[in-house]
Formats: sequence, structure tokens, C-alpha cells
Amino acid sequence: MATSARAQSVCEVFTPDMQKATSPERGIALLKEGNERFLAGKSVNCDLLAQVKGTAANQSPFAAIVGCIDSRVPPELVFDQKIGDVFCARVAGNCVNTDIVGSLEYAVKVAGTRTIVVLGHGNCGAIKSAVDGVKMGNITALLKNFEPALKTLTPADGHRDSHNYPLVEKVAEANARLTAQSLPKRSKIIGDLYAAKQLVIAAAMHDVTTGKVTWLS
Repeated sequence: MATSARAQSVCEVFTPDMQKATSPERGIALLKEGNERFLAGKSVNCDLLAQVKGTAANQSPFAAIVGCIDSRVPPELVFDQKIGDVFCARVAGNCVNTDIVGSLEYAVKVAGTRTIVVLGHGNCGAIKSAVDGVKMGNITALLKNFEPALKTLTPADGHRDSHNYPLVEKVAEANARLTAQSLPKRSKIIGDLYAAKQLVIAAAMHDVTTGKVTWLS
């Protein structure tokens, strides 16, 4: 009976009232709980078509996640969230531009979301390309987004090469942190909500070998 009640609660579609009752910190906790279920092989099996119907007239996601396009890191699955639970903006290397910042402004100011997570991951192709200084079509402009993270490298990190795994991991983690830290500076809307403690912004890393999410902030 307890398991059934728990599943029913997790599968319940987020309503405006539920969203308002979910603190920014609780939003992080819900994502952590979801990743724990994912790791334990206990992802909740919800009636997704019922959720489609339940969210048709309204959406009230409790979190917005900026993630990479990598096929191994789908945020909804990694955090065991369902239809209507989270906004997801995905781009190679989980960086942000004007469009993504504007999307996050919509999420937090218009739709009422109170938690933002920048989710990086290990063995990231975009980060590897940035480390190697790849020049190719529009990828060249994309990789400029990672220059602040690349500047965190020191001679102690060894040869700048995508085969240097610890170095690549360091850049990926720095990129997630710096991207999260930049959001209040890049947007007055986000900055004001953050300063008023009405919004939590966190950075995290997903391990593609285990599925575990480690929180950096």
C-alpha cells in the first residue's frame, strides 16, 4: 500500500498550487530523489497519456534544466521526471545564449518555476572539441562559449588534449559552474528573483558510466 501511495504521489501532475508550494530547495530535493530512483532501477511507471491530458490546459513545472544534447543524458529520465514536471533546454555543452536565457526567464517569471539546474556530464563531445580547438562550420562559434572554462586550466592539468580525461572533466565541471553563476548576471529577471531568494540556481554533473548526478553547487 505504501509503495502504491508513493507512486501515485510521484505521478501526480504538477498544478499551479503544487508549484507554489514547492520551495526552490525542495525542487533540488525532488531531482535528487528522482536520480536516486533512477540509480536504483526503481523509476516510477506512470500513465503518461493521463499526464498528457492532465497538462493539456496548463503546465506548472517545478524546475528548469539546461542540459547537453548528448543522447546519454536525457534530463527527464536521469531525474525520473514525467510530463509537465520540468522545462528542458538542451544544447551541445549545456551552454547558454540569449535564446536560452530568454527561455529561462519565461520559465521563472511567467511559468513560475523556482529551480534552475545546469547539468553537465562527463565525456562530453562538445567539451572535447573545445579542448582540441576544433574549427568546423557553426561548431566554431559554439565552442567559443567554453572559453571561460578553458581559462581555468593550468600547466598542472597536463597536455591540452581531449584524450586527457581529467582535464576534459575539469573543463566540463568548470563550464557547468560558470554557466550557472552567469545566469543572474546575464538576466535582470533571473538576478532579481535569485537575490530575493525566490529562485535557486545549481550546477551538477552526470556520470555517463553510472547514471549518477553529482551536485557542484
